[in-house]
Amino acid sequence: MSDDQKVVLVDETDNQVGIEDKMEAHRNGGKLHRAFSIFVFNSKGQTLLQQRAAKKYHAPKLWANTCCSHPFPGEDIMHAAHRRLGEEMGMDCNMREAFSFIYKAPVGNGLTEWEFDHVVLGFSDQEPKPNADEVMAYKWVSLEELQEDIKANPDQYVPWLKISFDRLRDAYKKERDSRTAE
Repeated sequence: MSDDQKVVLVDETDNQVGIEDKMEAHRNGGKLHRAFSIFVFNSKGQTLLQQRAAKKYHAPKLWANTCCSHPFPGEDIMHAAHRRLGEEMGMDCNMREAFSFIYKAPVGNGLTEWEFDHVVLGFSDQEPKPNADEVMAYKWVSLEELQEDIKANPDQYVPWLKISFDRLRDAYKKERDSRTAE
């Protein structure tokens, strides 16, 4: 089985405890595994969202952050983030890890995401060139607009975006303030 069909199983402190088939890790209540979620922001303070392709194995057609995935076994989070941002959104930018969290949520088709999710912030004014196999639409929105739409239409968003939103907002404000101070 190729590395792109495997995920890294971890404990609650992100220590590797094994490797598992990606689909198996999402069945029967899920197994805790390493993941990352990228949020790219532009100079207007808007974040880039993607609407997941209809043929995704879970959470199809839902709105999500710019890009999310799992690192290959042995792959560094930031290397994986740059790789997947290029594969999914046809772009790259400066990025840094902002925080991490663990969540567990059903994602449809009898699957559960149970992830140790590394949240990565990126900064770019580049327009994406999305891979149609991964992404059906994209949009730039302010965090205020996103917060209001999540409240009004929670069923249109992936669980990890809703769960991480408050920490994302705080991390973005901290990053924005530190960039302004430079």
